[in-house]
Amino acid sequence: MTLRPYSLADVAFVQDLYSRADVQRYIGDGTQRVRTMDEAWVKIAAWNERYSDEPVQGLWAVCLKDGTVTGSLLLKPIPDSGTKVERDIEIGWHFHPDHWGRGYATEAAWAVLEHAFASGLHRVVAVTDPANTASQAVCLRLGMTHLGLSKAYYDAACELFDITAPPVGKGYSYGEQP
Repeated sequence: MTLRPYSLADVAFVQDLYSRADVQRYIGDGTQRVRTMDEAWVKIAAWNERYSDEPVQGLWAVCLKDGTVTGSLLLKPIPDSGTKVERDIEIGWHFHPDHWGRGYATEAAWAVLEHAFASGLHRVVAVTDPANTASQAVCLRLGMTHLGLSKAYYDAACELFDITAPPVGKGYSYGEQP
């Protein structure tokens, strides 16, 4: 599996992925669909512009060895509720239903967490819709701590998870608690 920036060659995939109700149902209010190829192109351009000079954060296409794009992995600032101040860094994932249940989100998220911690980040959070048990299971497989229902981010009640960097000199592997 590889992670790479999205390119214009991925426009059809982005339009397909982000137009699906079953993918969008837990993202924001669940109604923000990418309905046209032009909207997908604008989305890709915005992602690439936002993260072009960022060495740690990003939004990446998750690809199989054969180049098939399976979904998106993000590591980005998360806005505090009320103030919109971005103090923490969020990890998240959006995968095509054809690729659900295969461990791709866990594998890609783990690679991004390793990169984030090696680059000096000390803490990463994840928030999920309370009904999104699949993403909550990914968080737990990553070794994230479930902090309960919180309204700390996005002005919404979300299940909150976090993970901290391992102590200097000690790495850990999938799902191992630090």
